[in-house]
Amino acid sequence: MGKKDASATKAPVDQYRKQIGRQDYKKNKPVLKATRLKAEAKKTAIGIKEVFLVAVALLVLLLAFYAFFYLKLTEPAEPGEDSTD
Repeated sequence: MGKKDASATKAPVDQYRKQIGRQDYKKNKPVLKATRLKAEAKKTAIGIKEVFLVAVALLVLLLAFYAFFYLKLTEPAEPGEDSTD
């Protein structure tokens, strides 16, 4: 029965370390929160690569429409026709 009583009481050094750990966690709590928010913002932020890819895709699409209408609307002149009308 003496062993149970001895294990129930903790050494003063262990209590001191536990108290310091609690205080350190309280100090670091805002820092940890800020770091977590910064990591989440970085993960969800739009990068330069994505913006560049969207811009290139829009440019290619615009160029394709332009080429399609240019080729459809410009008809070659017939050799026997007078184009000065």
